[in-house]
Amino acid sequence: MTTTSAQALLRLLQLTSPALPVGAYSYSEGLETLVERGLVTTAAALTPWLEQELAHGLVVIDAAAVGLVHHAAAQAGWGDRDGLPTTAPFALLNHQLSALRDSEEARQQSWAMGRALVRMATHLHPSLKPWFSAVGNPCNFAVAFALLAAHWNIDARQTVLGYLHSWAANLITSAVKLIPLGQTVGQQMLLELYPVLEETCDRALATQSLDDLYLSSWGTSLATMQHEALYTRLFRS
Repeated sequence: MTTTSAQALLRLLQLTSPALPVGAYSYSEGLETLVERGLVTTAAALTPWLEQELAHGLVVIDAAAVGLVHHAAAQAGWGDRDGLPTTAPFALLNHQLSALRDSEEARQQSWAMGRALVRMATHLHPSLKPWFSAVGNPCNFAVAFALLAAHWNIDARQTVLGYLHSWAANLITSAVKLIPLGQTVGQQMLLELYPVLEETCDRALATQSLDDLYLSSWGTSLATMQHEALYTRLFRS
């Protein structure tokens, strides 16, 4: 598939758009619990939490997986639809992502969003069905995101940056509703987060194996687990 730079940009915008039918808007990833319990009640408190997640949270693992899956798709001969290599490590990476999620809520979110994206991708491009079959079921969202981006000939760095930006924008939008914050404050926060997003992207792309990374976000995991016990909820987790 020949793709111009303009087409690749448009496809990246589509893949990271809030209109993408994967339900990302319905998850707060534990943020609603933190707000309800008075731990994150201002923009000044939210920024360090986002930076901590981008340094040691699950999103770093996901970003690294996006880069690894994207690279594996290219190495596997992405253009050869009839010759899907059995050595492509899609299934292994997918299993690792599932195993690294230490709460049922985080696992179900990734699987539900992945299932929705796979359904959309294979409807748009039936030729992708063997590739997603190689991943296995359920497919994590990060894996599906990377495979569709590779199929659309979006550059690996832009793909990882897009994934991270979409994650940050979704959580800041959630915070705007929950804390609440003004819309302009939310946009300012996102703008100031750009250097951290780039640093996380560089680290993710330099990762050779998910075994090289570690998680240190037990507070977020507990907040996610405790979310279902809140008296009122706007989000699913």
